[in-house]
Amino acid sequence: MAKRAVSNPLALAVLACLWERPMYPYEMTTTMRERGKEDSIRLNFGSLYSVIKSLEKHGFIEVAQTEREGNRPERVVYAITDTGRLEAESWLRELIEVPVKEYPAIETGLSLLPMLPPQTAAALLEGRRDRLDADLAGRRELHEQVSGLPELFMVESHYRMAVMEAERTFIADLASRIRDRSIGGYTSWEQLHRLLSDGVGMEELIGRIADGDFGQEAADLYR
Repeated sequence: MAKRAVSNPLALAVLACLWERPMYPYEMTTTMRERGKEDSIRLNFGSLYSVIKSLEKHGFIEVAQTEREGNRPERVVYAITDTGRLEAESWLRELIEVPVKEYPAIETGLSLLPMLPPQTAAALLEGRRDRLDADLAGRRELHEQVSGLPELFMVESHYRMAVMEAERTFIADLASRIRDRSIGGYTSWEQLHRLLSDGVGMEELIGRIADGDFGQEAADLYR
């Protein structure tokens, strides 16, 4: 993906707000929250001001006017520039079209799963499955409440649900195969943690695995 002068996804959300009309910062925040964008874009007021200043510095937005109501502090209204419109469209096209490698926390956890005893891992995965079920139920209820809203304005939520449902299916199946010991490598995984619980040191165990004492299955765990 192209290196952006301003790369925080919140910056694209700001550009999207100003693509509609000029706004002042608090209005941008309110608009994003009212539309549920916090679910897909990390939003906080402190970061917003930093992003706005960076967008202004690079010529993507500009001060349109300042407003004052009574004794309240002066409000700065920002507008998108022609350069900002081009940047926003280019950035959005890239996000939609080009897959990128992301690093979700669950993938990190799964990559290190052998550190945990098998049945502990299964219990934790089942806990995650239950949390996903609860989250999915809440989202389905929300979708029912806004059923009159055109699908276009809920597409990111539908995407999130599809991803969660796929994860839930994978996690539940993985937990089940650990429980019934059918996952490949289970025997060596169980033996490894049994020896650790008996007081055998990890350094000694890895040495024994390297020497082939546990067979190829165990060696594959620590390739």
